[in-house]
Amino acid sequence: MSSHDIRRPFKRPAISDQQRRRELSLLRQSQNRHDAQLQARRLASTVLSLQSDYNSSSQEQQVDLEVTDELESCPEEVEDDYGHHKDAHDLRQATKLRGPDARLWFAKQLMLPEWMIDVPDKLNTDWYVFARPAGKRCFVVSSNGTTISRLRNGVLLHRFPSALPNGARTNNSKAAQSYCILDCIFHESDETYYVIDGVCWAGISLYECTAEFRFFWLNSKLAETGACDVPSAYHKYKFSALPVYNCDKEGLQTAYAGQVPYVKDGLLFYNKHAQYQTGNTPLSLVWKDEHCSQYVIDTDNKGQVQSQQQLVLELLDDGRLATSDDPPVIFGCLLGEFMQKTALHRGDLIKFAIGEGGLVVVDSKLEKADLKYLGKSNRARAFADSYSKVLFQHAARYSPLRIEYLFASISSYVEGGNSTQDAEMAG
Repeated sequence: MSSHDIRRPFKRPAISDQQRRRELSLLRQSQNRHDAQLQARRLASTVLSLQSDYNSSSQEQQVDLEVTDELESCPEEVEDDYGHHKDAHDLRQATKLRGPDARLWFAKQLMLPEWMIDVPDKLNTDWYVFARPAGKRCFVVSSNGTTISRLRNGVLLHRFPSALPNGARTNNSKAAQSYCILDCIFHESDETYYVIDGVCWAGISLYECTAEFRFFWLNSKLAETGACDVPSAYHKYKFSALPVYNCDKEGLQTAYAGQVPYVKDGLLFYNKHAQYQTGNTPLSLVWKDEHCSQYVIDTDNKGQVQSQQQLVLELLDDGRLATSDDPPVIFGCLLGEFMQKTALHRGDLIKFAIGEGGLVVVDSKLEKADLKYLGKSNRARAFADSYSKVLFQHAARYSPLRIEYLFASISSYVEGGNSTQDAEMAG
């Protein structure tokens, strides 16, 4: 393939403002400082204290936070300019939440990657890449001689002893104030927690550390504790750090086609300068194709691809249909008569199919969406789809962002006279 052929696919025009929002996110994180130590301590307290609500591990696993309708009393909610609820709950008060509020609160504590719909600038110098394991995304918290993992909806996954700081009742347990919070994916086939990021280690907050530092720190500390060792009496599940590569041609090729001990579910890209930012962020991106993921296009509960793309939107007070982004992207508006007829209310998550009219994007902004109402979404969902997911899924059906475009972006940057680093693992 000639160099001209390699460069040509990258001429694909941008279909969103993802790059602009990346630049704003980097600027904002340098301006907005918060008490990260307190944030981490409260998150650990919330995840652990939920265990006191129930009498046993087996009972905990049977509790359905996803369908509990009765909400305990909580602080008054506040609206933002878009009709969304601001998070008026203190982190400790999240232990009282049930149903949709519990799912939403826990899900928002994770850093959620946007879907890559445009290739980032300086991909080969400012970004890491690694193969994402298939499995259950969760928080793992070790404290007070025990370790607990919770899914993104707050439901208990496991309680177990571990080699993490203060994660088991052994003679070498750390001080009571020592705790650890890891962002993981639990891979069921080999019963391993793959660590994709870290929030806190031995009581030290990592919220405001760059991804470059967090990955180096986690690789070093996990090896020191023995958490990556085979399971034992005081370490029930194995933990594993993921091989993270500089996103140059060699690193991208290794992450994309290299062998790993787990089932791949796409690639994750992290901006090296990004802090751990809760909620959706354009500084972390997910991308996939048929080679590195079993499910590129969304499927139904039987694993079948639907004939029409489906999406889930949140209903706002005035009938507007919004994504989970901040600020949200509005896809349309329902008439009051239709809302009454279908018993829809503010905050409902509603499923739609995209009709033959498709999506119309002009100058990186959504102009029109041909939506066909399907009904309310599954109650297990925490929030609506993000705008980037909708665009990625739409592109995957008609004009996918292929791996060749990513390699072409790297090649064009190097050929333009910019230097790149040799491929190596972070940490």
